[in-house]
Amino acid sequence: MAVVIPALDEAAAIGKVLDALPRAHVRWIVVADNGSRDATAREAARRGAWVVYEPRRGYGAACLRALQACRRLPGGPPEVVCFLDADFSDYPEELPAVVGPVLAGEADLVVGSRAILPEARRALLPQARYGNALAVRLIRLLWGAVYTDLGPFRAVRWEALERVGMVDRGFGWTVELQVKAARRGLRCREVPVRYRARIGTSKITGTLRGTVQAGAKILYSIARYGLS
Repeated sequence: MAVVIPALDEAAAIGKVLDALPRAHVRWIVVADNGSRDATAREAARRGAWVVYEPRRGYGAACLRALQACRRLPGGPPEVVCFLDADFSDYPEELPAVVGPVLAGEADLVVGSRAILPEARRALLPQARYGNALAVRLIRLLWGAVYTDLGPFRAVRWEALERVGMVDRGFGWTVELQVKAARRGLRCREVPVRYRARIGTSKITGTLRGTVQAGAKILYSIARYGLS
């Protein structure tokens, strides 16, 4: 299994993420540095992560670059890929719960939902909470798939990733994966995960511009696949 962590200026947090990550089932940790101006890459490499570089900004761009690297791993791509954020808002120690249904052959995609546990839901910024609620309602209306969150902590089988053909290079990455999984009839599950205030300021929900851009891109992505 490979763990993919997109990162942009997360030197204060990336070490905590990697230190808390269970290593029992993890063979590869790929940190995709998305043009950091701080010591993110150095801190990740110090803790044994394979650091790849994607200078073109965008959450999806960093994820795609990491997956490109995974294709070149010794022995071929991993059977399962897990994604989580570099800001220590996720609880890396919950990796076994997120990846468990995929490893057991019970699911193709598992999303760690921050909307199930009350304390996790409260930790989300209001704009993220309301935006996610609107997005999952639209997904259910258009495709009948029941999600409660667009959480970044998720696990997916490599074969499923190849089937959906991810292309989004920006804020629409998470919703693209969930929409395409629903459209293609993949086995999708959610598991409750904890969540906390991130270290530092969010590049998305931490600014008005980022919030508007992310919300618009998510709604555009849903509309695009709904009309196609």
